[in-house]
Amino acid sequence: MTGLTTTASTVIASFLGSFVEVVEAFTIILAVGLSQSWRAAFTGTALALALLAVLVAVFGPLLGLVPIELLQYVVGVLLILFGIRWLRKAILRAAGYIALHDEEKAFASETDALKRRALDRRANFLAGLAAFKAVLLEGVEVVFIVIAVSAGNGLLGYASLGAAAACLLVIALGLALHRPLARVPENTLKFVVGLMLTAFGIFWTGEGLGVDWPGADLAILAILVVLVVVSIFAVRILRNASAAKFEVSPR
Repeated sequence: MTGLTTTASTVIASFLGSFVEVVEAFTIILAVGLSQSWRAAFTGTALALALLAVLVAVFGPLLGLVPIELLQYVVGVLLILFGIRWLRKAILRAAGYIALHDEEKAFASETDALKRRALDRRANFLAGLAAFKAVLLEGVEVVFIVIAVSAGNGLLGYASLGAAAACLLVIALGLALHRPLARVPENTLKFVVGLMLTAFGIFWTGEGLGVDWPGADLAILAILVVLVVVSIFAVRILRNASAAKFEVSPR
């Protein structure tokens, strides 16, 4: 049961986290292809993927040289920081303090910027560079998520499958719809991923420090429940605070 819980949570966290990142990269690639040229979009994407493959091939084996406790601690702390960043923004968006992320708007903005550069002789190069940067930046985050959620538990293969499934799903949906995946509840996904990554981070940090978690890997679920409760409570407090400002009328 414990092993199944760990495997399932690893795959789900990797899939959801990767899905969000790939959607954002795909939006830029689609904008480049439709507004400038598909050749520039595919060239930039291919170069970014090649560089990511090199980085993984070079630095991946080095992880095996790091003591497992140190790896768990370092990855755990980074994962907490990474997850809290997403969770904080998700809470603020849910409470109405930050505007919801709109892939349609991001697509329109990127397309408009590329069209303005269309008269530039370097238009194809700049378009390809935009695709390259998007894929590389989002790809690095995907690699980090995969490594982080599988650190120390020998589930790198399962985490990689989750990420690969997310990539294939986004590509399939994007090619079928031929438009930004604006209907994907990205902000909800970011909330869920923020919760899961933070839960993993707390668990692995504890493991690195030698904490004997009750229930072993099942403790991840308990940590997740606590984070969900705290996050919902935080959203309600912020919403009430925001509503109170509008209710106060000037004398």
